[in-house]
Amino acid sequence: MKRVRPVILLLIVLQVNTTAINKQKDKSCNDAESKVSTPVSVKKENSIYHDGWIDFNKNGKKDIYEDSSAKTEDRVNDLLQQMTMEEKTMQMVTLYGYGRVAKDQLPTPEWKNKIWKDGLANIDEHCNGVAKTDYGYPYSKHVWALNEVQKFFVEQTRLGIPVEFTTEGIRGLNHTKATSFPAQIGMGSTWDKDLVRKTGEVTGSEAFALGYNNVYSPIMDISRDQRWGRIVETYGEDPFLVAQLGVQQVKGIQSSGVVSTMKHFAVYSVPKGGRDGDARTDPHVTDRAMHTLFLYSFRKGVEEGGALGVMSSYNDYNGVPVSGSKYFLTELLRDQYHFKGYVVSDSWAVRYIHSKHKVADTYKEAVRQAVEAGLNVRTTFESPGSYVKPLRELIAEGNISEKTIDDRVRDVLRVKFIEGLFDKPYRDEKYADEFVNNDKHKAIALQASRESIVLLKNKDHLLPINPENYHNILVCGPNAKAEKSSESRYGPNGIDVISGYEGILNMLGNKANIEYAQGCYVFDKNSWPQSELYPVPPSDEERTLMDEAVTKASVSDLIIAFVGDNTETVGESRSRTSLDLPGNQRQFLMKLKNTGKPMIVVLINGRPLSINWINDNVPAVIETWFPGLYGGTAIAEVLTGKYNPGGKMPVTTPKTVGQIPFNFPHIKGSQAGQPQTGPNGKGKTRILNALYPFGYGLSYTTFEYSGLKISAEGGGVNSTVKISMDITNTGNYDGDEIVQLYINDEYSSVVTYKKVLRGFERVPLKKGETKTVTFTIKPDDLALYNKNMDFVVEPGKFNVYAGSSSEDIRLKGSFVLNNKN
Repeated sequence: MKRVRPVILLLIVLQVNTTAINKQKDKSCNDAESKVSTPVSVKKENSIYHDGWIDFNKNGKKDIYEDSSAKTEDRVNDLLQQMTMEEKTMQMVTLYGYGRVAKDQLPTPEWKNKIWKDGLANIDEHCNGVAKTDYGYPYSKHVWALNEVQKFFVEQTRLGIPVEFTTEGIRGLNHTKATSFPAQIGMGSTWDKDLVRKTGEVTGSEAFALGYNNVYSPIMDISRDQRWGRIVETYGEDPFLVAQLGVQQVKGIQSSGVVSTMKHFAVYSVPKGGRDGDARTDPHVTDRAMHTLFLYSFRKGVEEGGALGVMSSYNDYNGVPVSGSKYFLTELLRDQYHFKGYVVSDSWAVRYIHSKHKVADTYKEAVRQAVEAGLNVRTTFESPGSYVKPLRELIAEGNISEKTIDDRVRDVLRVKFIEGLFDKPYRDEKYADEFVNNDKHKAIALQASRESIVLLKNKDHLLPINPENYHNILVCGPNAKAEKSSESRYGPNGIDVISGYEGILNMLGNKANIEYAQGCYVFDKNSWPQSELYPVPPSDEERTLMDEAVTKASVSDLIIAFVGDNTETVGESRSRTSLDLPGNQRQFLMKLKNTGKPMIVVLINGRPLSINWINDNVPAVIETWFPGLYGGTAIAEVLTGKYNPGGKMPVTTPKTVGQIPFNFPHIKGSQAGQPQTGPNGKGKTRILNALYPFGYGLSYTTFEYSGLKISAEGGGVNSTVKISMDITNTGNYDGDEIVQLYINDEYSSVVTYKKVLRGFERVPLKKGETKTVTFTIKPDDLALYNKNMDFVVEPGKFNVYAGSSSEDIRLKGSFVLNNKN
């Protein structure tokens, strides 16, 4: 494969010393670290603890690697030269925590005979609540348990190399009762970089307070196929949007002294046909599209976010498994992006090189390919020995060099030094109880739920509702009391989600009579997924539920119907063959419509749904995705006008699954229509436009765009272009407008996109208020991969479009760049 040669000078925002993460700290969320100290009991019991340093190798003197004032690389090299091959190989493997692989919650005397007597790279999800544990909550109990585990590695191993504690963090930290946020696709709908930064700070600071060192977040994949199950855990379909939000999540997490590990590198999110689960392979993506679309967010995450972690993916690209590809893990990630952290494998990714992709005739050969490619740490649901044993055999046989091992281990140690593990390996136990999920964090979570909501339709201004006009309100539908969908295997567990029904009852229960009816199931388990192929009549039980709801609707003044997905229809390994509402939900809504009562539909879902009938027949529709713990409160606030929705769609909603692939951005002409008249006219044979285009979203107020200014007319290809405009709230409500800037390269050496997103800002405006919004366009924003796959800015005319969505363009302009540097 041809190696991409970057021509444009990029700003590399990477720091490789012990202050790399700490320099990003924000006063609002770094209190956790200031409370950290070595537990007094540890200091008293062991002579290895000294004032300002720890004698990790127990030799009675301060070695370079024990000296916090020494340079990071000097500390790494000093430790590396003291390590045996047994110790080095143990820094290349993960132990999944208690309830997964580990059998013990706390160290036992037998640990001195276990393979990790020589250390470990990390322990993943230890006592975090995914598996039943005695040490997940209260928080202080968990920190105490991790300190006890850490004491084993510091005090009972020869060199005392601390272990990393890792966990997931997609919707907030994957820990019992941590602060919960909406699904990542909901966060994508906020288009709010500052808010995403704050959610990252909350996740990172709570991770630090709870004893973790490395958080597997964010998901940097772009979701180009709406059938794909894991679309719910992405920021959207556009690389620029995903990169801008993802970089802020990375910075937020790392601002508190923990590492952000981006997932899933690379080209993971576009398996053939959107298939998930056992597929996860064979992406049909060209080399140019891969770099332009699928690698863009990861590049930005390293270069601008300074991410120190990357997770390698299961899939292959162009016949080569990514986790066994030197091109991806070394040439791209390290040589071109200048990544200075370490790569951990997604679970089973190494074994799949042998068992699924079958490019290694033995598992041992798969291990060799992964290590040679650049993989640092193997993580999967197997014992560490299943990886270390063949790895040590390969080294002994001369099939992997000691230099290669040193290179892989050096990266792991570097990250541990940057994290401060060798300076403060323990965390304060009592502080976690007062810090985790505190009131400030809860307020950020509620704001995230509010901002994630998108108003899709509001005919005749049905919304916001005035409770004085509706004395009897029916809240119904299979998702009216939905709670599980706002939890995640990769986020907080054990949380008490506020459902839509509960939120409405809390807000309107003293002003109106609130009735409830389930109405139908999300899907009938007896007919699903066969009902994706043709309508299956509801069961007698479901018909009874419908009749009950219709009876209550007929005596109500207003119907609020909650429909959509649950965790069995969307999520990891949950791809679909249709984008329609699952099961008999549309039939249920049609029955409600026949009552003649005004109706509002609230979508709780994880992928864009082709709700054509709803859009044509229901006056008001809001999209809430999986809205998080405070979703019900935020929904009630939007319905009643206490909060004016301002979210925008981060993905295209096709009208039918038959339009796929149908997304933004798209190559010029690739989503055009067909002639209906003239010599080549064939009439109408297909559905054309999107139901809701990328960037779409309404408000209770209106906004006017004016005064477009472009500063760089006639500049050179390395110029920075300033673009500004005025935005005025011309309606009757305060509200947020998400201003979107798109650019089109009019003529180029290779076919480019119709237009690309290159700027956005969420702008709060009081009614009648005007603000000026300015965007700075850098050369990197205008560059393309030319015929030689060089990344360059070509001279010529660039068209500018500013507006409220990718199709709702309010202002147009252009600028020209010449060959001058």
